[in-house]
Amino acid sequence: MIIRFELNGQSTELDVRGDERAVDLLRERLGLTGTKEGCGTGECGACAVLLDGRARLSCLTLAAQLDGRSLTTIEGLGTAKAPHALQAAFAEHGAVQCGFCSPGMIVAAADLLERSPDPSREEIREALSGNLCRCTGYGRILTAVERAAAERGEAPLPSRPQSGGEA
Repeated sequence: MIIRFELNGQSTELDVRGDERAVDLLRERLGLTGTKEGCGTGECGACAVLLDGRARLSCLTLAAQLDGRSLTTIEGLGTAKAPHALQAAFAEHGAVQCGFCSPGMIVAAADLLERSPDPSREEIREALSGNLCRCTGYGRILTAVERAAAERGEAPLPSRPQSGGEA
């Protein structure tokens, strides 16, 4: 089946199988390995992408469901030379340890900041509740999202970085 969609701002046309998952299409056929597959059952959030601007799990999305839609992966949010505010804040605040969960966390946070430019810490915690981190804890991740919101000019700066042990 032929599908047409926008991938990271580029018009894309592909022939996909009816049972092909979006995560497999991205990683195996398009080489966009920033999207991770953790659990493959929608429980860890590592495979989150933005579908029409909203965070969705690509392991639970069929490639055919991308037809006519706009898909943004972690690669489409920013580049090494021009990172998204969230990517920069994650690096600056040590919100990355092994990095496996980071793309999904950043994509979920990007969705949140589009809907709520000045989120409370509790809103951030709720928005990221579907994303699991087994390494660094959540304190630095929450601080990084707060910092990114502040740097977008729409929220006050967090008072100081939190330790990594907050759950």
